[in-house]
Parts: sequence; structure tokens; C-alpha cells
Amino acid sequence: MNRIFTIALLATVIMGCTPEKVSPVADPYVFTTPSNFPKASYTFENNPVTKDGFELGRALFYDPVLSSDSSIACANCHQQVTAFADPVHRFSKGVGDVNGVRNAPAIQNMAFQTHFFWDGGANHLDFVPINAITSNIEMAEKLVNVLKKLERGKTYPEKFNAAFGSKEVTSQKMLYALSQFMCMLVSSNSRYDKYVRGEGEILTSQELNGLSLFSQKCSSCHATDLFTDGSFRNNGLDASFALDSGRQRITEISGDRGKFKVPSLRNADVTKRYMHDGRFNTLKEVLDHYGSNVIVSETLDPILNSNGVKGISLSEQQKLDIISFIKTLTDTEYTHDKRFSNPFLK
Repeated sequence: MNRIFTIALLATVIMGCTPEKVSPVADPYVFTTPSNFPKASYTFENNPVTKDGFELGRALFYDPVLSSDSSIACANCHQQVTAFADPVHRFSKGVGDVNGVRNAPAIQNMAFQTHFFWDGGANHLDFVPINAITSNIEMAEKLVNVLKKLERGKTYPEKFNAAFGSKEVTSQKMLYALSQFMCMLVSSNSRYDKYVRGEGEILTSQELNGLSLFSQKCSSCHATDLFTDGSFRNNGLDASFALDSGRQRITEISGDRGKFKVPSLRNADVTKRYMHDGRFNTLKEVLDHYGSNVIVSETLDPILNSNGVKGISLSEQQKLDIISFIKTLTDTEYTHDKRFSNPFLK
């Protein structure tokens, strides 16, 4: 009798409770533009992200089978913990330990970009992997060989079937899958993001002062909440560019000599080294360059040579404040998101 009474009492209590509202969980495989970001540029109408397509791209990104001797994966030079930059090498390392000629840039917010690589050599994300796969100083492989290896793989035909409805392995499907993975690599949950979106984050007085200084002195190039305007500029690193002509290599326009793509400063504190050739090791060195070491050349950006004044006037305290602000752009959710981790390491 006591047991029946207890059960009845519990039922009454449970039925009398007002259930808490449960927020719907966002689909982790649907691309969403953060509210403080501009509109995405990627052609999702041609290649919408799906879970199976994303997972295929993720596997390909981490699989060294894409290289000629199966020793180099995309992830070798693009490691998640450093926002998919290279934390070890100044220059990219390819098959046979060959040195590249540029520093591997971070991979983040790719869906919002229209040009890729330091010289803008690709104008669509779908074409980006081709460069790394076929370059003799990177993966040193031919696309046709990659497809044959994937066809022979135990799991890839089924993965292609799940993603695209056919076991046929084609270059378009492979590139689409890699793009789906890279499109989802969105970094938008730094302390700064949560501050500007009013999500309860508070910046310190030094960080706020750094933000103000950044807006005055840096945002002409590092614009919008992507922290890049996507342009190509000569930022006064050298007087001549015999070793690397930058954007001119692509356009063959003399006025583009020595110009390189403006990188995003998101996660800049963890993506060291800096500049296209990785010459600087710290953010302080970067600001020292802009403060007093800008070199004048024919194509130097006018912002850095205004009225005969070279560079950007910065006191030592201002440099510290700007660095303090830049550190608020570090997105640890991004660098530790399990969706983007190596699927072969369980």
C-alpha cells in the first residue's frame, strides 16, 4: 500500500512540474553564417554541405594517400591546434622533405573568401587542393593517381557513394568533399566575437584600448570581423622581390610586384610564424616592423608611406595594447572542435 501511495505521489509531482524549454540543437553539418560576419562567397548552390560529404572531405584532408609516396597529408602543414597553420616550419615541407617557398597560412573561414594562397593563385575554393596535390614541392602527385588509389581503398568507394550517390570516384567529387570540409572550418567564437554579439563576454580596459587603436591603425587592411579585406598589398618587407614577386606571379602586372594577400588576424596568437615567408616569430616583431622597419619600394602600399612618413606610428604601450586585443581573437572552440579532428585517431 505504501509503495502504491509513493508511486502515485511521484506521478503527481512529475506531472505537476513545468518542463524546461529545451533549445533545439543546431545541426553541426549545416553551414551557418555568424551574425557578425559578412555574406559567404562560396557557391553552396552547386555543392551544399552534407554530413557524408563533410566526413569524406575530413578523411581526405587527413589522409596522406593524396601524396605521391603517401607520406604527406593536408594536415601535415595545417594542424588544428594552431587554427590549421603550421606550428613547426617556416616554410612548408613536401614529399622527400623538400622545402617550400612560403609559410603555410591558417585555414579558417574559407567560405567567405574569393582568392586563395598568398598570391591569390586560386579564385575558387574547389581548386585549392589541386595546387597542393600536384605541386612538386608539396604532395608531388597527379590527380589521376590519387583517384586510382582512392578507388582501391577499402572504405572510399562506400564513402563516395554515401556522399554523392555513386561509388564512382571522380576528381570533382573529391574536390567537392574537401570543399565541404573546409567550408565548415568557421572560426567565430573567440572572446571578441562573444563580446560584439552581446553574449556576456567582457573585455579588459587594455583589450578595449587595443581594439580602439586597432580600429584606428590596422583596420584599413584587416577589415570587417573577418579581419582581412582580402586584398593584396606590399607591406614594406623588402626593397626588391627577385625571390618571390607575389601577386605579380599570377597577374603578370608590374604594379602587383611584391604584393601578398592580407591575412586574417583571427587566431593570430596561435598561428605564428608571420608574413608570407614566416620571417617573424612574434606579434611584437610584426608591430615593430610596421612601426619602424618599413622598406620603401615602387609598389609599397600608400597607407605605409603617407606624406613622406613611413610605417605606422606606434608607442611601445600601444603595441602591447594591440597585441592584447589580437589575443581576444583566439578561438579555442575552433582549435579543439572534435568535428574537425583527425578521424583516423580514435
